[in-house]
Amino acid sequence: MQDTPSTTVAGPSRWLACLCLAASMALVGSYVALSKPLTLILPIFLLAWLRFGIGALAMVRWTRRTPDEPPMSGATKRLVFLESLLGNFLFSVLMLNGVKLTSVVATGVIMSGIPACVALLSWIFLKERISTRVAVAIGLAVAGITLFTLARPAADTGAGSTESHWLGNLLIIGAVLCESAYAVIGKRLTGALSARRISALINLWGLALATPLGLYQAMSFSFASVPSAYWLLLVFYALAASVWTVWLWMTGLRTIPAAHAGLFTVMLPITAAAVGVLFLGEPMTRLQMLAFGIALAGVVLATLPGSSPSVPSPKPS
Repeated sequence: MQDTPSTTVAGPSRWLACLCLAASMALVGSYVALSKPLTLILPIFLLAWLRFGIGALAMVRWTRRTPDEPPMSGATKRLVFLESLLGNFLFSVLMLNGVKLTSVVATGVIMSGIPACVALLSWIFLKERISTRVAVAIGLAVAGITLFTLARPAADTGAGSTESHWLGNLLIIGAVLCESAYAVIGKRLTGALSARRISALINLWGLALATPLGLYQAMSFSFASVPSAYWLLLVFYALAASVWTVWLWMTGLRTIPAAHAGLFTVMLPITAAAVGVLFLGEPMTRLQMLAFGIALAGVVLATLPGSSPSVPSPKPS
């Protein structure tokens, strides 16, 4: 990853930063689960285009540079584009298409590797040291989510050919890599831009990327066939995905190292599963409840007071 300018903005307290990260990933899990009905009515690229469009309207004032921010360097502009391409556009496309082709069990197991993937990328690109406590917390999170997904009822394994499952698994692996890169690149961006401006700029890039195929699908789509309740769900999805989750994540990253922050991505599959149980009528076994407890223990361990991994100081471009 390329370095951003050395100018930084003070971040929130450690506890508030952890709360922001957890809330961000919990919202991601919520909108992934609750937006599933939208994918049955709206074509994927049209859905993405509408999401970014609504987000752009909501964040139009956030695109302005604040007085304490320096002009964006070329490296920062490239990172903003990569953040949107990987964390916004490709993650959404890969995840939505992958879930259609593979089973829920396979999706959950693969997604459980996000914390470890973020830690690895942070070590490679950001040179962050991972403390023993955070390493144990990551292990608990991965073990808990893996146990949870393996314990899902057999009826939830989905249907389809072996070939489609194989392709779906590859798409989900790609989504995991995109989400992990999103966490690492975001850490670099928070050293140069405010959380609000990052949110607005990467959403604008997402809108630009989705516009060609979104417009193409819109030309042959009957908007009148969409029930009014789905439009309300679309607004929630757009605001949660483009505004709230990104702002919360970037705010937390100002204080928390990327490898540490990656642990909070366990809230994504946890919340998605919880929404399925509470609102979509999916069953919950005792083994799954135990798995929840193990994964949440990892989050608690990471947020307890103690030494944190060292954070490299951003270097001038």
